[in-house]
Amino acid sequence: MRVQTTIEIFDYWNRIRGAADAPLKAQVEPSAVPHLLQSLFILETREEGDIAFRLAGTRICDLFGRDLRGARFSSLWANGQHADIERTAMGVMDHVLPALFNATGYSTVGHQASFEIIMMPLRSPGGACDRLLGAIAPTAAASWLEIVPLEFLALDRSRLLPGKFGNAEAAELRPINEIVAAKSVGFGQVMRRMVSQLLTSAEAR
Repeated sequence: MRVQTTIEIFDYWNRIRGAADAPLKAQVEPSAVPHLLQSLFILETREEGDIAFRLAGTRICDLFGRDLRGARFSSLWANGQHADIERTAMGVMDHVLPALFNATGYSTVGHQASFEIIMMPLRSPGGACDRLLGAIAPTAAASWLEIVPLEFLALDRSRLLPGKFGNAEAAELRPINEIVAAKSVGFGQVMRRMVSQLLTSAEAR
């Protein structure tokens, strides 16, 4: 994790969840992170079975040149990756484990930019994880991003975030869902294997 926006929102998510595996959505206070709001989003599952934007910060909407509220999260991604992206986002909720994505954004005129995208599970009052708090941020400044909208994102890799950053010990980031390598392996199997490896590593120390 290299971008200050993703580091700060992950630290905030860790802080409000305390000892729980995920915070309640009611615990998220926009006033606690006002400088990050433009880059934040909240996703929710819908009755149709897909995952859509409940909220999207103005900077994210500006990146794509449209209001994203109600839009499918997978609609931001390259053709051929839609099912993988939705399955991965659903897996983050099902297994209550945050994930970090590295992606390349492509504009309508051929520009390219690298992005970090983080997704962290949120619980409803009833206990179910049915929403995701996240952020999208470029890894480097690019003046054209304020003028030319992105056409789509292409996933480069995704990684599980098992530990806390900041003052706490940072656990090593582990790959979880390389698009090519994971086609024959279910997300749940990957997650269980990674958690098992992390526990074994911790016990060995």
